[in-house]
Amino acid sequence: MNESTIKELTGRVQAFCEERDWDQFHNPKDLAIGISTEANELLDIFRFKSESEMQEIFADEAKREHVEEELADTFFFILRFAQKNQIDLGEILNKKIARNAEKYPVEKSRGSNLKYTEIR
Repeated sequence: MNESTIKELTGRVQAFCEERDWDQFHNPKDLAIGISTEANELLDIFRFKSESEMQEIFADEAKREHVEEELADTFFFILRFAQKNQIDLGEILNKKIARNAEKYPVEKSRGSNLKYTEIR
């Protein structure tokens, strides 16, 4: 997704919320709670599922739609949080990827899920 698309989506979320007079409810704490709540609803779909059961979720149209809705809810809150707090998501993601590239050099990280403090 390119930066203009992120900006466009952020603008759509902003307009949606402003039309409903929701600015009063969207402080950093409550938006962060919304991100966490929605991400946990996404996580709950996969709780205690085996690998094959997780694959079945994506094969079932209704279950996949549920995953997509929870992911969209999480994304909505992320976009709103960034918009309300003047955070450029494209910029911060690029910075984070650059920092992670230093912490996780390809030659030491390829095929490994170790945390950067455990890489030798």
